[in-house]
Amino acid sequence: MWQGWKTTVIVLAAAGVVSTPLIWLLDSPDAGQLAGASIQAAVGIAALVWALFQPLGNRTDDTAVKTGQARASRGGRAVSGIRRPPGQGSGSAKAERTGNATADGDGSNAASGIDYTR
Repeated sequence: MWQGWKTTVIVLAAAGVVSTPLIWLLDSPDAGQLAGASIQAAVGIAALVWALFQPLGNRTDDTAVKTGQARASRGGRAVSGIRRPPGQGSGSAKAERTGNATADGDGSNAASGIDYTR
């Protein structure tokens, strides 16, 4: 589950557990209001527990081992290893024994290892 959704579900579940049942119970509830408040609190608690146990869905572990040579010419890009946007995924990126990366020309970019693109 994405971190933003997890936080949203937790906040809404906590608000659902506390808000309406509390208002209903402060006003001398009858049997129907008491049952409704109990059900709403139980659903809020279930949503809260469910959200707390959801793993983060964007975890990625990237590994590059013994990569070969990469060469680019005339403004190209050469990457010998891993290329990914910064902040994407919560996993690690690991590059071992990367080969050479060569780029020639204006605007060229070469990286041997990990290239966090923009």
